[in-house]
Amino acid sequence: MNTLLDETYEHDNCGIGAVVSIEGIKTHKTVDDALHIVEKLDHRAGRDGEGTTGDGVGILTQIPDILFRKEIKLPEAYGVGMFFFPVSEKKRRQDMKMFETICDKEGLKFLTWRKVPVNEKVISKKALDSCPAIYQAFVYSEEIKKSGIELDRKLYIVRRIFESSAIDTYVCSLSSRTIVYKGMFLVDQLRKFYLDLMNEDYSSALALVHSRFSTNTNPSWMRAHPN
Repeated sequence: MNTLLDETYEHDNCGIGAVVSIEGIKTHKTVDDALHIVEKLDHRAGRDGEGTTGDGVGILTQIPDILFRKEIKLPEAYGVGMFFFPVSEKKRRQDMKMFETICDKEGLKFLTWRKVPVNEKVISKKALDSCPAIYQAFVYSEEIKKSGIELDRKLYIVRRIFESSAIDTYVCSLSSRTIVYKGMFLVDQLRKFYLDLMNEDYSSALALVHSRFSTNTNPSWMRAHPN
């Protein structure tokens, strides 16, 4: 017996969980259940010495189509990007314009930007000081009428071109099927920060959650949720 080992201190790995509807039925309960999972993974999530700032938490779901259609007039098939922009308005506008231009050059139509509703009061000062400006982009193709791999290939190309030029902006996700909400949170702060996640119209047939335990890199908004 190794008396130096105390399993109660074994908090050295990330945590992961998933909820899936086998029938493919989209509900808010699937999202809510996944958030409950990650909120139970505090033992698999790092935090700073003060205990007020987490290493990172995130969730991947299907695109919440009902939620977005209540705010934006959308075509049948479209892609959504989740962006972490610089807080500087000048830099943010430059990168936004760059993304719109790349979409146009790659044969996609840019629709609009959506400022993601958040509650900054629930996170620590350290997390807030490094918090990016969080926006979503909506784009579509006049030729591709269904969401799926064909549209996602075009979105992937746009993302790679954009990422090679926009060094100040991070792309969390850009897809016609899935979306990622993440940040430098404690496990219970994810749903409290992103107001979309508490909206009953936010529904999905799958949800994948992740709590980060930093090992060889420092915590950051970008490094949260690797999926």
